[in-house]
Amino acid sequence: MRFCKKISLFLLILASSLAFSAGSSINIKSAELESQDDYYGLDADVELSFDKEIEEAINKGVPLNFLIEFQIVSPRKYWFDDEIVTASQNVSLSYHALSRQYLVNRGSHQQSYDSLSEAEEELVALDEWKVVEKSVLEKSGVYKAALLIRLDQTKLPKAIQVDTIASEKWNISSQKFEWILKETSGKVLK
Repeated sequence: MRFCKKISLFLLILASSLAFSAGSSINIKSAELESQDDYYGLDADVELSFDKEIEEAINKGVPLNFLIEFQIVSPRKYWFDDEIVTASQNVSLSYHALSRQYLVNRGSHQQSYDSLSEAEEELVALDEWKVVEKSVLEKSGVYKAALLIRLDQTKLPKAIQVDTIASEKWNISSQKFEWILKETSGKVLK
């Protein structure tokens, strides 16, 4: 009997961990600055997945607004880091029931998609995002860069905002992705 209780406890823990891992997530796999004409553009490889409940909310017309935040700081030894650049971008995802299409808005640019998976890919696509002028970074400087992507809960409908207080399912955020930048002869190294 004791053995059966241990197995049932193990199965309960396993089921709860699987349910936890099936939730919504944002994962930043890599990020780097690419040299362009007179600026550096941010390129990042990001994965996004929604759980069934979030997908149902999107399909019922709940728009999701994401905030993409990027920062470059110059580390200091005995004081706070010196903030060099802070940039942010708003990207929204919504479903248009009449046309049966998913809409991704990035600033004044809007694209439509037939499937949610295509819209998810565009939502987190970061290619050549102009984040810093070349003249701002010193050639011999060493900098720390950070990237964070999160759901802006303040732009959710009020009824869902109340639900976010008691539930973690609407707390969709990536881990802060940090890396070291070293500027040498026009190229930014990781």
